[in-house]
Amino acid sequence: MKVKLFGAGGKVGSVLGRGLVDAGHELVELDEAEVMVDFTAPDAVVDNIDRALAAGVPCVVGTSGWDTDAVARKAEAAGLPIFYAPNFAIGAVLMMRFAVEASKHIPRGEIVELHHETKVDAPSGTAKATAKAMGGDVPIHSVRLPGVVAHQEVLLSEPGELLTIRHDAFSREAYVPGVLLALERLSDLPPGLTVGLDALL
Repeated sequence: MKVKLFGAGGKVGSVLGRGLVDAGHELVELDEAEVMVDFTAPDAVVDNIDRALAAGVPCVVGTSGWDTDAVARKAEAAGLPIFYAPNFAIGAVLMMRFAVEASKHIPRGEIVELHHETKVDAPSGTAKATAKAMGGDVPIHSVRLPGVVAHQEVLLSEPGELLTIRHDAFSREAYVPGVLLALERLSDLPPGLTVGLDALL
């Protein structure tokens, strides 16, 4: 597949670019692309999506911290799918799924998420999505430190016990399988916005 990768020089993009090529995809400019992948920043992603939609190119987006509503309407009008996931690590998606199931039985919980110090949004998109899926009223604690990649734990507690569900991404290679899955399934998605890797598992 011919892929335009926005953010190819970034922390995730540099790893993802190699992963896409190793999987048999070709990195091209937007005017040649069959799909656009974005791992940039909140202030750049919407413009990149708009450019892709104008070119008739469906999108896979891993950038978090942006308003998805206007883009969803534009994608529907254009008849093109946009797939957005706050986290492309399959283990992180399973962590979220397990946390939702556990919260049905242990309602008191809090989320602690840790990311590298240059991450723009806090709380992370993954933490916000986890809290929403758990019912919305879940406190989130954000930590930004050098040397950290992406970590999240959900703590659920009852008197006498504590359940901890944790996911650790030690390198950005953890996101490559999820992006490859999204590319594989993108043509099956309806026009408009689909959110969350869980929708593909």
